[in-house]
Amino acid sequence: MGILDGKKLLITGVITDASIAFSAAKLAQQQGAQIVLTGYGRMSLVKRVAAKLPDPPPVVELDVADQEHLDTLADRVREHMDGVDGVLHSIGFAPASCLGGDFLATPWDDVAQAIQVSTFSLKSLAVAALPLFGDNGGSLVGLTFDARFAWPAYDWMGIAKAGLESTARYLARELGPRKIRVNTIAAGPVRTMAAKSIPGFATFEDAWNGRAPLGWNNEDATPVARSIIALLSDWFPATTGEMIHVDGGFHAMGV
Repeated sequence: MGILDGKKLLITGVITDASIAFSAAKLAQQQGAQIVLTGYGRMSLVKRVAAKLPDPPPVVELDVADQEHLDTLADRVREHMDGVDGVLHSIGFAPASCLGGDFLATPWDDVAQAIQVSTFSLKSLAVAALPLFGDNGGSLVGLTFDARFAWPAYDWMGIAKAGLESTARYLARELGPRKIRVNTIAAGPVRTMAAKSIPGFATFEDAWNGRAPLGWNNEDATPVARSIIALLSDWFPATTGEMIHVDGGFHAMGV
């Protein structure tokens, strides 16, 4: 018997089996949930990765910058399950100019794309999935990389994540009356495909070495996945608008 028995979840962002979303999807199934995944672009790749899960779930296409995809999401999810109790937002993208240390030279068009896909998409996904939630509400969880700080090379993605964190708080206010909790998890660095695309990602890994009091394995997404599952369960019924750190305690340390 798992803590997600009977739950129905929509999980975005499964690109490879090294992704945080994949670990969350696998653990969700192990804890009794029925899931539907979303993918964008390389759908054949997403379906191959989905096939590696214990019970290969259906995959629906979702481009969060495509209003038609958003408008039809609920109906397409209902083809596979009759509603949702929780949604994982694990979506982010920024053009190369937004990362790498040339912060002052990034053009607005690239920044706008990063913000639309990485920040505004949390609101877009929430609205698109809203018809799927029942009277008992549920949980929306987003992933961030603690945007209270200016990280080396993270640049405009850091700005986008700061916006994501703020968006989650406003969504918590708006969706609370519908019994929908909205929280974010600030994860430590994990070697996902997205992370590897960040110039100088090794800088983050080096920073965690020896400084996170609980230690940190950047090749293991399981601690983050467990926290996601906890937030998607009924075990945090009065927690919303929160950012939970899952980083080995790094955020609480000084030099």
